Amino acid sequence: MSGPQLARRLGPFDATMIVMGGIVGSGIFVTPHVVARTVAAPWQILGAWVAGGAIALAGAFVYAELAARRPEVGGQYAHLRDAFHPLAAFVYGWALLLVIQTGGMAAVAVTFARYLRAATGLPLAEPLLAALALLFVVAANVLGVRSGSSVQNGLMVVKIVAILALVAAGLLVVASAAPVAPVVAAAPRGPWLAFLAALTPVMFSYGGWQTASFVAGEMRDPRRDLARGLVLGVLGVIALYVGVSLACLRALGADGLAAEPAPASAVMRLAFGEAGATIIGLGIAVSALGFLAQSMLTAPRVYFAMAEDGLFFRRVAWVHPRSQAPVVAILLQGVLALVIALSGTFEQILAYVVAVDFVFFAATAATLFVFRFRPAGHPWTTGLFLAASLAIVLATVRQDPRGSAIGLAIMASGVPVYLLWRRLRPGRS
Repeated sequence: MSGPQLARRLGPFDATMIVMGGIVGSGIFVTPHVVARTVAAPWQILGAWVAGGAIALAGAFVYAELAARRPEVGGQYAHLRDAFHPLAAFVYGWALLLVIQTGGMAAVAVTFARYLRAATGLPLAEPLLAALALLFVVAANVLGVRSGSSVQNGLMVVKIVAILALVAAGLLVVASAAPVAPVVAAAPRGPWLAFLAALTPVMFSYGGWQTASFVAGEMRDPRRDLARGLVLGVLGVIALYVGVSLACLRALGADGLAAEPAPASAVMRLAFGEAGATIIGLGIAVSALGFLAQSMLTAPRVYFAMAEDGLFFRRVAWVHPRSQAPVVAILLQGVLALVIALSGTFEQILAYVVAVDFVFFAATAATLFVFRFRPAGHPWTTGLFLAASLAIVLATVRQDPRGSAIGLAIMASGVPVYLLWRRLRPGRS
């Protein structure tokens, strides 16, 4: 293309922070409760977080190899396009825009608003605060990739501090939990089915490392920095998540964790009283805002790549001559997330995300076989990640058949849309 192009302004620290920022949202402050309600024993609870981390790390190896060999704008979208067909890439971008990224951003924007109001008492309505958060991250990214990355990096550092404070409170300040009345798991099932069910919320909390690959075209040395950032970032998140789980188990006990829907607030309240609950509430709000910043930095690059390929409106590939940012793609993402946040339908959309997301994780892992790369541990680690992704899809469908069916139907609707688009706008394929 002639005209302004995306700028290569991101380095290794940016890559690692983007990986961690794409994974760590507000879920880790609540998800330990969901896991404890699904599997009762402490070793199962910890085992779910360790197993989820191992799956995420295997996935990071897949994406690191792809980043080292094919560092292209759009990341996962480009890999699916080149390995299989533009149709597969289009369906991914379609699902990302309608379900995976936009619904998640809307939910996190509302989470930010709720925790900020609860912690500060701001006399502003939740929808207004959610809208202001989305407008803030849109503005930061419209100014350029360096601006968007700086905001994301700063918020990620604050997230890490908040999580470490929670871990320290649970492990060092609060006394070991006294026994409480056990809470029966939400749905009695065999131990392995229960463990697979627990992996669904765990993997939702671990998901997001792949979005760092979307900005590969704006990294100074993507072959080195993105590959290292993926592995280091996922390892860092595993340490944080297992630490949170240990802290919650020590402070609340397995049964207490299952009974407490806001475990992070409960641990900090035990350690420092209401002031501790307020502090962690602010930490959760900042964590949610950081996730929004990372999402707005990364996801629009997929729609940009689709438009460059002639699979989306050409205007979406426009780059501002001064900021060198894909402004139209960023505005598109922001407007759709805002609409869903204000409509109140984000909670239903979240039920669709896991099944759809892990279908594409499995498909992306399969691209290594198509490209015939030979990374360390391949094909065993790649096969493990592919099989785990498919198992999580099946477990999610079994646990929430209606929500999963809707999500997969929305994904499949991209096929006729793609065929219609190619018919109306013949060109690159």
